[in-house]
Amino acid sequence: MEETPWSRPSIEDLKHVLESFGNSDAVNVREVDRLELSVPAEIKTSRGNIIPAMTREISRQGLGMLHKGMLNPGEVTVKLASETREFEYRVKIMWCTPCDNGMFISGGEFLTKPED
Repeated sequence: MEETPWSRPSIEDLKHVLESFGNSDAVNVREVDRLELSVPAEIKTSRGNIIPAMTREISRQGLGMLHKGMLNPGEVTVKLASETREFEYRVKIMWCTPCDNGMFISGGEFLTKPED
């Protein structure tokens, strides 16, 4: 399958990016614990563009993603799917920064409460 500039990052892409950050001695000052979560996602921007993504981590308050293409801060819709269910969340993208291989990592806060 031919890779396009907007194709979904693979698990290998995610591992490579996370390894490139290395082990940090920085103190974790996060208010909420995050869980590693690597599942396919789909980001729909306010303009209707669809960006394939891979999640990096999730918490009760938000999630981190890996994708190709810059996201501007603001509201998006993120779809995640399991084998039996599909989840859709409104998320406020708080930041987006470039990383290796033309990819970007981003983080956002849930605007709608995730289902339990």
